Amino acid sequence: MSGTGSPHVLTLDSTGLGDRSYVVHDGQSALVVDPQRDIDRVERLLAEHGLTVTHVAETHVHNDYVTGGLELARKHGATYVVPGGVELGFDATAVEDGDTFEVGDLTVEALHTPGHTPHHMSYAVRRGDAPALVFTGGSLLYGSVGRPDLVAPDLAVKQAHDQWHSAHKLADHLDDDTAIFPTHGFGSFCSATQTQGVSSTIGNEKVINPALTESEQAFVDMTLAGLDVFPAYYAHMGPANVAGPAEVNLEQPELVDPDELRARVQRGEWIVDLRSREVFASGHVPGAVNFDLDGAFINYLAWMMPWGTPVTLLGATPEQVAQAQRELVRVGIDQLTGAAVGGPDFWLDDPAHAATLRRVAFHDLAEEVKGAEAPYIIDTRQILEWEAGHVAGAHFIPFYEVADRLGDIPRERPVYVYCGSGYRAAAVTSLLQHEGFDNVVLVDDMFGNAAAAGFAIESTPAPEREPGWTWIASRAAVRSHSERSGAHA
Repeated sequence: MSGTGSPHVLTLDSTGLGDRSYVVHDGQSALVVDPQRDIDRVERLLAEHGLTVTHVAETHVHNDYVTGGLELARKHGATYVVPGGVELGFDATAVEDGDTFEVGDLTVEALHTPGHTPHHMSYAVRRGDAPALVFTGGSLLYGSVGRPDLVAPDLAVKQAHDQWHSAHKLADHLDDDTAIFPTHGFGSFCSATQTQGVSSTIGNEKVINPALTESEQAFVDMTLAGLDVFPAYYAHMGPANVAGPAEVNLEQPELVDPDELRARVQRGEWIVDLRSREVFASGHVPGAVNFDLDGAFINYLAWMMPWGTPVTLLGATPEQVAQAQRELVRVGIDQLTGAAVGGPDFWLDDPAHAATLRRVAFHDLAEEVKGAEAPYIIDTRQILEWEAGHVAGAHFIPFYEVADRLGDIPRERPVYVYCGSGYRAAAVTSLLQHEGFDNVVLVDDMFGNAAAAGFAIESTPAPEREPGWTWIASRAAVRSHSERSGAHA
């Protein structure tokens, strides 16, 4: 006999990536949807609630993280459910549109909802006559949809049309009181546009979601116009998930001493300082790069570092290092070769040898550049931010291009770097110091303060790049394809 009451949902947030994983259950048997690679979090939830996982389901082959689904299913003898039509390097249970399976008292229906990826599946979960739930992955998000250009830029137009149709399919197939549970949309770069809220229903989305309120072509045009560059490390996620991720290792990394830290810097390895930019600026290991763990740490670190480079973490506490390690493995960075805890007093033979980084606010910068001949100011934000407004005369070098454009940056005069808040600018200035620049200044301020400090703000298109420049699925590339194809699929 079927149970009564709605299925229960437990949520696991991965705030650094802006994603969620879910455990949906009937009180005994559980389905896990889109688990992150650090499956110990899932296992703790299962144990706390006395649940047995019978099925693990992926809504799609993920582009922004390495899945823990395969390992979780193998470890617990669960059925691993994946969208049909995807060639994988391991055995799994492929489902097609309309297929159903049972999880205890729950009935799960697979719904093909292409758009974020061609094979994307959503999963509607029902229990008796209670209102259904639907796990929408990168399809229907809260007030948005998953971006359509991650598989390949030349598929973005078709995928955007598919997203519109998939949203309408869900809205037509499910009741208005169906609660939706997306994987993306909580700060994830997988979201096409900014999402709204932290919960929603099909009925609510019919009122607020452009995929359900706009005409098909208006929605497609809006979606493509809102795309910006996505993280370069995404290129490594899909292949890892298709091949079958290796088991995760969260053992404490080797602790290294000052001599070894210095040797690693000299070898070109990345020494990543997890402390705040304020603390980092006051004293740090020469050659270290700064990615504050309290920010969107993993997105920017994985985006900017040369893929495969050995990493050593520097944290104020062991807990800080452990949290960073967990975020690294979620995106497949397993080459963590060591760590050190404390501060420069512990990381250097002589704390007097600590490097520093000068910080200024926009009003300080305005005073410093008065009368200066062509001050060199770098705007290191993303394309849409630059085009919405930037300091007149600034040079547009997005944070993800800095390592490839070192030759564009002068060494003989001060170089000021700003972003939207100071976070990315701190990463960039520390990277420039790592590359031997001793003339960089961090503009540690909100961009909104630039105009009040007296800077003229202008809006101009992002400069075109030369052919062959690494330009990952940018809005310019999508627009170019859209113009060639007529923007109709």
